[in-house]
Amino acid sequence: MKRNLLVTLIMIFSLNIFLSTALFAQEANIDTDAVVETEEVVSTQTDVVAENTVGKSGLEYYARKVAGSYLVDLMIDGGWVMWPMLILAIWGIAICIWKVLQLSYARINLNNFLAHIIPLIEQKKYKEAAEYAQKIRGPVAKVSHAGLLKAEMGTEQLETAIENSSTVEMAFLEKGFIHINTTINLAPMFGFFGTILGMIEAFDAIAKAGEVDPTIVADGIKVSLITTLAGLAIAIPVQFINNVLLTMVDGLIIDMQRAADKIVETYVEKK
Repeated sequence: MKRNLLVTLIMIFSLNIFLSTALFAQEANIDTDAVVETEEVVSTQTDVVAENTVGKSGLEYYARKVAGSYLVDLMIDGGWVMWPMLILAIWGIAICIWKVLQLSYARINLNNFLAHIIPLIEQKKYKEAAEYAQKIRGPVAKVSHAGLLKAEMGTEQLETAIENSSTVEMAFLEKGFIHINTTINLAPMFGFFGTILGMIEAFDAIAKAGEVDPTIVADGIKVSLITTLAGLAIAIPVQFINNVLLTMVDGLIIDMQRAADKIVETYVEKK
């Protein structure tokens, strides 16, 4: 599971590097084109097309093929606020992927697990039951294992061990949700921050021009809309994934409760 998470993070980070390099490469190409147009006035249209084709090759071409030209253009037009939003998106998505893998791995078939554990408890084979639970992954098996290790000491010790282990496992299941909620809260805030910057730019253009012209304020309004769009585009899917993850956690907690109740009930009856 840790290996899958590491591979995922490397892939996302690599894509970020490619996009960043592509954007800087594009800016360099724009500057180069300007110099060429200044120094070589007699350049033909064929040469310009060929130069643009070369400029869009390599990393920039790869980034536009992977992420799409639309997203790359949004990164350019949105201004510097888009960069912290991109980092925030990568971080939030990486945490979501990790939680999905973690919770999927923790899920087991509760009925099959109890079908093996309960007969051993009925026969008072607590050690064998604990060994079986130790081999199974997930919080349900860990809670059962912790309780069965104390089965020889009495009902009170069994219940206490199960309760303590459940508290630890629930804390483990809830790990990472603070980071996800941080992404959900900060993304729209960054978008709103970009909106304010865009409006400041628009009003500044009006002040310098001395008149209200749609073409003058278009760039500032465009920045405002792009950053607002980016903030919502990050927060909405992460919020959806967060709700799905919470549902998975609730299911695991219910399974832990069911397993604990069944073990204690069987233990008391057959003691």
